[in-house]
Amino acid sequence: MARRRFLSQLIGLPFLALGAKAQPQESKKALKIMMRSSWGTDDPTRASFVFAHALVLSDAGHEVQIFLTADAVYLMRKATSDVVIPIGWPPLSELREKIVAKHIPVFSCGACSRARGVSETDLANWNAKFGNPVIFVSLVEWADRIIAE
Repeated sequence: MARRRFLSQLIGLPFLALGAKAQPQESKKALKIMMRSSWGTDDPTRASFVFAHALVLSDAGHEVQIFLTADAVYLMRKATSDVVIPIGWPPLSELREKIVAKHIPVFSCGACSRARGVSETDLANWNAKFGNPVIFVSLVEWADRIIAE
């Protein structure tokens, strides 16, 4: 008998929820996000993640800046980014066009770039700039979140 009463009360619970007023959703805070990557052409998919994810985060209303180190600086060369095609993602050349159009700042480690022969002319394809330890630290201090890919 008690079980029946309990079960009949449970059946009515969904109807109680219908009468409750919906709570307004909180607006999400726009975050400042620093993206860092070292992935180069040896893994085109991983190399492209930093750019694809930066675009999605930017589209979601977040402020994003990218800092590339090590082999990722090779991607600054137009000839290289034109042939990088990740699995399941748009070609890097398309991502590059969108990054440039959205004015997402891209920094390429200066020491890493010089060691790999990447020049300022290469950076112009991305509207990128050479980065250094001072810029890296300033981005870390600026960011609410840091994503290393």
